[in-house]
Amino acid sequence: MKPHVIIYTDGGASPNPGLGGWAAILYSPEHGKEREIYGGEHDTTNNRMELTAAIRALEALKTPCDVDLHTDSAYLQNAFVKRWIYNWKRNGWRTSAGNDVLNRDLWEELDRLTHIHRVKWHWVKGHSDDERNNRCDELVHVARSQI
Repeated sequence: MKPHVIIYTDGGASPNPGLGGWAAILYSPEHGKEREIYGGEHDTTNNRMELTAAIRALEALKTPCDVDLHTDSAYLQNAFVKRWIYNWKRNGWRTSAGNDVLNRDLWEELDRLTHIHRVKWHWVKGHSDDERNNRCDELVHVARSQI
């Protein structure tokens, strides 16, 4: 049986594009341990930071895991839940409108990581009453302030 990990992620840039930050909280219910990770980048976008948060969180896992990943990015969640990413790959990384998929480098890395870990995607409303999502938002601001 694979270890179970609950992950919360957030990312943002201000202005957009602009100074960006990403954050993730990794929680192991089996061990009661929680870990926070975060970082930032110059001249980036909200979407790139949302994707980066998920990538960095999945990269932090040392062994293949069953993951419940919570995000307030419908774009990120829908890419997997609504299977957009599989259509993009099948269409040579083009959208249904025929345009190049933005942030392809990050989508390809996320796709690779989701073949290592079994990820269940959950959307949470941002800036609401979810304690871990709110903490991720705080860490995004910390990351941006440290660049």
